Amino acid sequence: MPSKDFLANSNNEFYHAQGLPVHPEYRNYIGRWQFLMRSYLGGAQYKLGQYLTRYVYESDGDYENRIAQTPLDNHAKSIIHIYNSFLFRNEPKRDLGSMEGTPETNQFYEDCDMEGRTWESFMRDVNIMSSVYGHCCVLVDRPETVVGTRAEELQQGIRPYVTLYTPENIIDWYWKRLPSGHYELQYVKFLEMDQKTFSTSDTYYIRTWTKEEITLEEYDPKQAKPMSFIETKPNPLGKIPAVWVYANRSPIRGIGVSDINDVSDVQSSINQELSEIEQLIRLTNHPTLVKTPDTDAQAGAGAIISMPNETDPGLKPYLLQPNGSNLDAILKSIDSKIQAIDRMAHLGAIRAIETRQMSGVAMQSEFILLDAKLCEKAKHLQLAEEQIWRMFALWQGTAFDGSIKYPMAFHIRDKNLDMDILKKAAETQRDSATASPDVKQVIDQKIKEILAKDEDELDEMNQTQPLNTTMTHPPMTNVGDMIKHMREMVQQGFTDEQIKQLHPEIEKFFSNEPQQEI
Repeated sequence: MPSKDFLANSNNEFYHAQGLPVHPEYRNYIGRWQFLMRSYLGGAQYKLGQYLTRYVYESDGDYENRIAQTPLDNHAKSIIHIYNSFLFRNEPKRDLGSMEGTPETNQFYEDCDMEGRTWESFMRDVNIMSSVYGHCCVLVDRPETVVGTRAEELQQGIRPYVTLYTPENIIDWYWKRLPSGHYELQYVKFLEMDQKTFSTSDTYYIRTWTKEEITLEEYDPKQAKPMSFIETKPNPLGKIPAVWVYANRSPIRGIGVSDINDVSDVQSSINQELSEIEQLIRLTNHPTLVKTPDTDAQAGAGAIISMPNETDPGLKPYLLQPNGSNLDAILKSIDSKIQAIDRMAHLGAIRAIETRQMSGVAMQSEFILLDAKLCEKAKHLQLAEEQIWRMFALWQGTAFDGSIKYPMAFHIRDKNLDMDILKKAAETQRDSATASPDVKQVIDQKIKEILAKDEDELDEMNQTQPLNTTMTHPPMTNVGDMIKHMREMVQQGFTDEQIKQLHPEIEKFFSNEPQQEI
């Protein structure tokens, strides 16, 4: 199994090796991809990137200490996880057609990558990786087998599985435009690394998929001829079972645009200012002592300063201490950048804090933009998953005849605010002499949409019409009043059973007594 979570050091010789078959855009983007992943991971991985601006004349030790002591306010991870939670709050509807319920499909659902991950968990990881990098690739492969029967294959666990490759592992690719106008992947090269260690002395492996064959080559950057052929085998599918999953498309085929592309830059700027705050606090609490060489003095609690009696008053020791007046300016700058991040991600209404409350109109606008963003991501995931299942079916010698449906409406809103508005509208309708049944029906429907967890629950709620408590139901004394009242109840949406429940006298009017002229 290849290494799927490969994160090399930015100075790795591999990426700059001469003669290595990589895509023309690969070396242009590799540094950016590593920065985006480290921005998402935060912690030690981010510190390894050494993204803080170095001071003039700052020593290596001082620079490394400053990096270690500066915390990272990780907005990138927060944004991606919020997106992920909304997208997978409701499980996609999967109809696999003829493959539904087969032993291979059931095994795939429970362990899709041969490493114990469920299919749902795997797709969550796919969405996270595509959000971080802008795109990723899912390869659908199947172990080689010499067994003769399907039962023997099932017994040995021979079935298709998936592998997730990040852009750092996809070193070259090529699409060709067909006469039909569609693009077809002609080849793709995956970087696979020996997992013994992560040093540059390791041997790397490059696996190339074409429509005709699969080849494996060895790459050792320390050798005069770093590339050496290992093996080749035919591709039984006649096509490359690799599916690109995009977060956002770019003009360059095969490269996506990260969800945190701009956010990571602003986050890095915040990190710089947090470093300045740390330095300012350190200098304020530990001022620098200025003295002449012949003065015996130390700074700190309980320190004693000894100096000659004839010392010039202008040469007396003193503490050089910043007043910290620019601390507020730095904090305001950080807060404005956090607001900028929220605007970029359309999450101002979700991530807002007490000191930064938004108006109702602004929140609604944010919700609309966020819903559109999530809808676009859901379309990319839906398309990718459908393609993956087609590759799965192809390995099984059949065709995919099912459908995949991701939620395309997320109904993101401030429920408390909406409920307050609807409550006031309902009260107005109840107290109004010209109350409209149609308006009340709309209000009731909006309340259901807020209360329902998903579309299925909303459908269930719509199937059962609640009793209209705003309408009075005194016993009817004559047929004319009864018929008039029944018409009103029907207009209000009452069912036959509800009418009978509220007016048991209806049986008497229409069965035992003669009808009156209306």
